[in-house]
Amino acid sequence: MSLDTFRQSRWYSLVWIVPALIGAAAIIVALAMWLRLQPDVQSFMADYPGRSELPEGATEGFPAWLAWQHFFNSFFILFVIRSGWQIRTTKRPAAYWTRNNTGLLRTKGEPQRISIHQWFHISINALWLLNGLVLYVLLFSTNQWMRIVPVSWDIFPNAVSAGLQYASLNWPVEMGWVNYNALQTLAYFVTVFVAAPLAVLTGLRMTPGLAARWKPLERVFPVQLARLLHFPIMVYFVLFIIVHVALVLLTGALNNLNHMYAIRDDQSWWGFGLFVASLVVMAVAWVAAKPSILAMIAGLSGKVRR
Repeated sequence: MSLDTFRQSRWYSLVWIVPALIGAAAIIVALAMWLRLQPDVQSFMADYPGRSELPEGATEGFPAWLAWQHFFNSFFILFVIRSGWQIRTTKRPAAYWTRNNTGLLRTKGEPQRISIHQWFHISINALWLLNGLVLYVLLFSTNQWMRIVPVSWDIFPNAVSAGLQYASLNWPVEMGWVNYNALQTLAYFVTVFVAAPLAVLTGLRMTPGLAARWKPLERVFPVQLARLLHFPIMVYFVLFIIVHVALVLLTGALNNLNHMYAIRDDQSWWGFGLFVASLVVMAVAWVAAKPSILAMIAGLSGKVRR
């Protein structure tokens, strides 16, 4: 590749973006380290160590169902993001799907034709939504909601304290089996109870066929607003996943993986083994989710034309 061709490619931006990000990260770390030396900041962090107390009645550890929920959520969100990106970037889909019978996806009395990527996005979102609804039921029928729902205003100063600890590279003590730090709690709360519902609502508002049926909502919730919000929400999920996985591996990988996958609080390799197995399943599914395979599955519920 010639220099001129490289300059015109989308990768050229990385020439300055990557150094800029590294430089910004270095400045943030240096500033956080300096702040932690200040007496007022040290006093603040002594008052707010970065962790809010859980409500009375909260239990240690995780139930087995949470491990399954975590795996299914990871699996579905991977393909939600992939199919969403394909919808956004594919100019000529490999195939189109049309529903056989009458239903919601219709336009002016005719079944709505959608690309195979849209079909997959809608289908995998339905499974992700079902998994999320099961999670809500299980969270609030047990006391597991106490871990990710803030119940005290001190969650905010504690989150600032935890953020300073992360930024200064002197990270909060990992106690995930007992209680998350305040920044983790807020991140999980926003992801589960804000970002996920917004992703569903904006996605439904844009769904072909449904958008026309919901015209009465145009004033209060226009399609353009849904489009404006939907992509940044996807970006939020991508960033959340990157940071989440990085911190899981960097703050005690064996312990954290045992918590999430093996439901045990020790240094054994069970959680790591299950984590690797889950990655293998995702990798196989990723390779298998080719347009030809998707078209074959989509053909069970409609007509597929190339």
